[in-house]
Amino acid sequence: MALIYQHVFLILFISVIPISQSVVLDPDYYKTTCPDFNRVVLEQVQEKQAKFVTTAAATLRLYFHDCMTGGCDGSILIGSTSDNQAEKEYEDNISLPGDAFDIIFRIKTALEMICPGVVSCADILTAATRNLLVIVGGPHYPVLLGRKDGLVSNASRVNGSLPHEGMNVDQMIAFFERRGFTTQEMVALLGAHTIGFASCKKFSKRLFNFSAEAPTDPGLKPAYAEALKKLCGDPKTFDTTAAFNDVKTPGKFDNAYYKNLPKGLGLLATDNLLYQDLRTRPFVELYAANETAFFKDFGNAMVKMSYIEVKTDGDPNGEVRRRCDAFNTAAA
Repeated sequence: MALIYQHVFLILFISVIPISQSVVLDPDYYKTTCPDFNRVVLEQVQEKQAKFVTTAAATLRLYFHDCMTGGCDGSILIGSTSDNQAEKEYEDNISLPGDAFDIIFRIKTALEMICPGVVSCADILTAATRNLLVIVGGPHYPVLLGRKDGLVSNASRVNGSLPHEGMNVDQMIAFFERRGFTTQEMVALLGAHTIGFASCKKFSKRLFNFSAEAPTDPGLKPAYAEALKKLCGDPKTFDTTAAFNDVKTPGKFDNAYYKNLPKGLGLLATDNLLYQDLRTRPFVELYAANETAFFKDFGNAMVKMSYIEVKTDGDPNGEVRRRCDAFNTAAA
């Protein structure tokens, strides 16, 4: 039901930055400048996912975290230097798994061999995420291209840009609304928890210290809670021990996440709240009964997210990096 991993990651929600409605992106952006773009991306992600089954969930989380801070511009990929602590060093980003960074760097290396200086790391991350989700059973939504890589990556600006598992529904709805997403889009996006896993640190309060009246969250199915207690029995390993977000089909992108919630099988407190609250329950029930509706709404929300503060041709705040972990100049 649950496994221990060395690379722990939790798929989080959508975060800051306004969504640009005027930017034009194009699915055929590289048709003439790098015609093998789609082939290279697909071949690389297929090979990587076949060898490392957690790659899809890892890359989805990486993509969310990139778009959340400064927009979808590949800033999360930048490495730190002696005079700049990059975004990936922020506390909530430290656990981002290496498999996700590796697949982006592999694709970039392959593309630089055939069309150097053409394809941005931001577009690679966007396309790789969609293709990996399709491989594990998810929806085939449009990938729109033409982003440039950002020129800023600093850990200090991540503060406040990512939500946390302690939010109540009011806070969650307000959080998403401020970023242009409806309550239904929020519920659809949280369906990302159908793959991936979370460290014990993220849900241990539900097991051991929920309240004075109930040490264990009564929203958890008792047998599930006991299994999680066994897994997370040692506080010293809270950061390195993890459970699957979706206990039923953890490696498949499907609607099982929503089916789990009424049964007390939602891992995070925020998952459980989606079914308890009357504002969000109808959408949980809709997606539990209709996977097609979930896929459609999730895909639309992902496309919407992909427009968050993008940099495109002519933007002085963007470039096409020669390598994804370093700026072309000394900018930071």
